[in-house]
Amino acid sequence: MTTNVATILTQQVEHQLNQSETPSYQVLGVRVNAVQIPDIIRVIEGWVRARAGAKYIAVTGMHGVAEARNDPRFREILNSAGLVIPDGMPLVWLGRLQGFGEVKRRTPGSEVMEEFFKQTGSKYSHFFYGGVPSVADMLAKAEHERHGIRIAGTYCPPFRPLTQTEEDEVQKMIRETKPDVLWVGLSTPKQEKWMYEHRSLPVPVMLGVGAAFDMNIGRLKRAPEWMQNAGLEWLFRLLIEPRRLWRRYLIEGSRFAWAVWLEHIVPYLLKKPASGSTQISH
Repeated sequence: MTTNVATILTQQVEHQLNQSETPSYQVLGVRVNAVQIPDIIRVIEGWVRARAGAKYIAVTGMHGVAEARNDPRFREILNSAGLVIPDGMPLVWLGRLQGFGEVKRRTPGSEVMEEFFKQTGSKYSHFFYGGVPSVADMLAKAEHERHGIRIAGTYCPPFRPLTQTEEDEVQKMIRETKPDVLWVGLSTPKQEKWMYEHRSLPVPVMLGVGAAFDMNIGRLKRAPEWMQNAGLEWLFRLLIEPRRLWRRYLIEGSRFAWAVWLEHIVPYLLKKPASGSTQISH
């Protein structure tokens, strides 16, 4: 009995540490955690050990912050995430501007996924939700062959809202397979809303990784590393998918840049730190 109580207390402390020891800063009203991939893996493993309810991780770049600026409800969903990790060099640069030098590079969902599998192998079970038909199955097979991960299940939803019967089937599948980690490959803001609405699922961790499903099986190319490091992956993707992405990057991107200039760059130049920046001490 004493051992069980000690174990529970240890798990609770672990969970609290994972929440409180993560520094953060603000980008246009969205909390972004100043983390790198090793930090993210540590937090995920802590949540799996603690099993203190479903936590979700939002992988967010310029597009996510722009969406949140226009949609207060979505901003609330992002700010309710266990972690909001910087998938985009503008968010990295803004973190450094606010004094978070530990944010050295972006943390794309595809890299978080691949490194997590590389480090943990068969330690945890995984469920893949999202992608076009067959992509989730292809990803599960590829990652099992590369890293020996355990597959709890896969599901590719149709390009429409699920019927109640389909929704019930999906939830039943996830509840019965009891995955340790649920990877959601939809798109922003759909995947974040999905995770928020499914917090009652018995899954310790959910991650919204967007195009990582396609990237990690080679269906979608990533920009050369020099473009990624220079903050130009958006241009590479725009050239590949102009019809789908032109509005996101040319219209929303311009509005994002102007808002960042007014709310972050100008105060910095005037030696007035942007309001809302926080760093929680370890």
